[in-house]
Amino acid sequence: MIETFKKTVLAGIGAAVVTKDKVLAGLEDFVKQGKVTAADARAMAEKIAEQARREFDEASSKLGERMRDLLASLDNKYASRIEALEERVAALEGKAPKERSHHAKP
Repeated sequence: MIETFKKTVLAGIGAAVVTKDKVLAGLEDFVKQGKVTAADARAMAEKIAEQARREFDEASSKLGERMRDLLASLDNKYASRIEALEERVAALEGKAPKERSHHAKP
C-alpha cells in the first residue's frame, strides 16, 4: 500500500516537471512570435511556478494528513482485533484475560 502512495506522489512530481517544461516551451514560442516580451515571459513563468509550488505543497499536506489518519485507523482496528484474540486464547486456555498495559511500543 505504501508503494502505491509513493508511486502516486512520484507520478505527480513527474507530471509537474513535464508541465513546467511545456509551459516554458510555450512561453518561449510566444517570445519568438513577439506576442510577449522576454521579461513578461519570465514573470509569467515565475507566477506559474509559484502557484504550482503552492498547489503541490497543499496536495502534499493533504496527502500526509490522510496517510496519518489511515495509519491511525489501522492501528486502532488491529489493536482491538489483537486484544479480542488474546481474550479468546485466554478463554480457550481457561485463564482469565491479562490486564493489558497501554504503554508505548518499544
